Amino acid sequence: MNGDEITRKGTKYLTFDSQEDVGVNPSSNPTLGDVLNERVGRRGLIGGMLASSALSALVGPVALFSAPAEAEAATPNAAPGAATPSFRFEEIAHGVDETHHVAPGHDVNVLIRWGDPVLPGAPAFDPMRQTAAAQAMQFGYNNDFNGFAPLPLGSKTADHGLLCTNHEYTDEEVMFPGLNGEQQKANFARMTKDLADIEIAAHGGSVVEIRKVKGKWTYDAASKYNRRITGETECRITGPAAGHPLMRTAADPTGTVVRGMLNNCAGGMTPWGTWLSAEENINGYFWGKMADDHKNAAAFKRYGIPGAWYNWGAYHDRFDVTKEANEANRFGWIVEIDPYNPTSAPRKRTALGRFKHEACNVVVMKNRTVVAYMGDDERFEYVYKFVAAKKYDPTNRAANLGILDEGTLYVGKFGADGSVTWLPLVQGQNGLTAEKGFPDQATVLINARMASDILGATKMDRPEDVEINLKKDTVYVVLTNNNKRKPEQVDAANPRAVNEWGQIVEITPNDGDHTATKATWKMLLRGGNPKDAKVGGQYHADTSANGWFACPDNVAVDNHGRLWVGTDQGENWAKASGTADGIWAVETDGELRGLSRMFYRNPVGAEICGPFFTPDDKALFISVQHPATDGVELYKPFGKLSTFEEPATRWPDFKPGMPPRPSVIVITKKDGGILGL
Repeated sequence: MNGDEITRKGTKYLTFDSQEDVGVNPSSNPTLGDVLNERVGRRGLIGGMLASSALSALVGPVALFSAPAEAEAATPNAAPGAATPSFRFEEIAHGVDETHHVAPGHDVNVLIRWGDPVLPGAPAFDPMRQTAAAQAMQFGYNNDFNGFAPLPLGSKTADHGLLCTNHEYTDEEVMFPGLNGEQQKANFARMTKDLADIEIAAHGGSVVEIRKVKGKWTYDAASKYNRRITGETECRITGPAAGHPLMRTAADPTGTVVRGMLNNCAGGMTPWGTWLSAEENINGYFWGKMADDHKNAAAFKRYGIPGAWYNWGAYHDRFDVTKEANEANRFGWIVEIDPYNPTSAPRKRTALGRFKHEACNVVVMKNRTVVAYMGDDERFEYVYKFVAAKKYDPTNRAANLGILDEGTLYVGKFGADGSVTWLPLVQGQNGLTAEKGFPDQATVLINARMASDILGATKMDRPEDVEINLKKDTVYVVLTNNNKRKPEQVDAANPRAVNEWGQIVEITPNDGDHTATKATWKMLLRGGNPKDAKVGGQYHADTSANGWFACPDNVAVDNHGRLWVGTDQGENWAKASGTADGIWAVETDGELRGLSRMFYRNPVGAEICGPFFTPDDKALFISVQHPATDGVELYKPFGKLSTFEEPATRWPDFKPGMPPRPSVIVITKKDGGILGL
């Protein structure tokens, strides 16, 4: 979707991409660029490149970057006497076309696609005769996060389990026949209530039983575990904000029950076997001309509500902010789901705060304290962590199911000295008082962005995934991009006035204690072409011309502690890198730190989402989201926007009349071994 501003019935709205680009954080809190500038200083800049002494101060002596390697594939095996790489595959080349590509010696198979039957009685997928009832029994649209829950419960089985998948949003122009393009820009002229209801049913998530049979992964459409969660599924609201006046609506005067989960992006899996699903861009589902005296006017503005990316409010009053003032407060949470119990209600855990959640990843300390890390996915937003009050009990799963309802939410402040300070978002502390608009803890959590503004948290360059490396006690904060950085913000460690490429920051908690309020940070890498001085990408010197990437988004740390990075360049792929999105394997330690090589490449118009490994690292699940949509007009063999009737690719079916279908793929080695070796 293009970054345009549109006017509808006298009200101006931002399209999806421009909302992500502009950001809605008006605070004067320091940006990461400000921190980097203070930390290194301009004296570290020599001839447009960083002096090694300045960069060493930033990332440490073993992480120094030097000139990029020539355009050739990385050598699969280390030279005699050289450091041993943790990845030993032959990398693939940058490029863009209508299908997928993977490193030699590996296979890609489609596991499940949009419209595939999930529940008993589900009809076969018929794109010309879609209904909301059918979609509610079929695999949803635009799959994002994937998690793997081994079967049976409590085991570490690697070839049989439950696939837990988010369905983030819908692309009506390639989803429905006869629309002739994006409907947001056409004032939804061809949308109907029936189509809107199909969209609602296509959101949410799916649980599907999967297993490896004779070396190939397949799913069981008749499994007792299978379920669909949609935009209409009853969810419980739990934690400090449950029942609060700001959570009550005409349909739910108790403020404890809400229909559906929406825009579920990334997520995580817990040690007690539940699935955490992150509600992200919830502002786009609400519309209506909000008056200045609307009870939530200031907070809604801070969250970009209403966004009006969909016209559901034309048919359902709960999505119209002028008719239901509080419904939007009931979205933007971490949702916890028990995949082993298909009749259990999903629970929105309000103790973890409300913002545009991208991910939620959990670590259990030796003293059994539970810590969760999260990012707020918008430019100039914040990084958070949550420390639970109750201890994890490995012998009592039932007690752990409510462990995320009590605890302390923190927001990160990144210091110029390489420190991270975690600031508690607690009512009555640090200016979070009734006089400042926070009369109780529930209001702090419902309006967590505004509370974080007051605390002086660091404004980051679009925090997406925040992933924990359990083998190394480090945390990777993935910052996708920020093309609104101004020229006057250029500094030695961030010499890009318009950051189209992103970076990855590494946090190390003091003494390995994730509960501590202090940690340290350093840069792992900077995205973009390291051969272009105007871009300033930074990797290990041996990274090839195919090894660099732009716009890191979702990442996975496998069970050997190795980092795999997926990208989302959106419509800007042609400018950011010129290659389709993909997966890159990145070294994080020692002499090879920052060495990256390309492992997998998506079809045109698709982004990488939800990389997740089985416990034996012999299978990698990936969501291929929105094939044939983003920036396909820049793909020269096609050269225009996709429609249902004429998409840029018909991946993965490649059948006449069949639209492109978002799908979960599984990558395995031909010899059945560990991926990447």
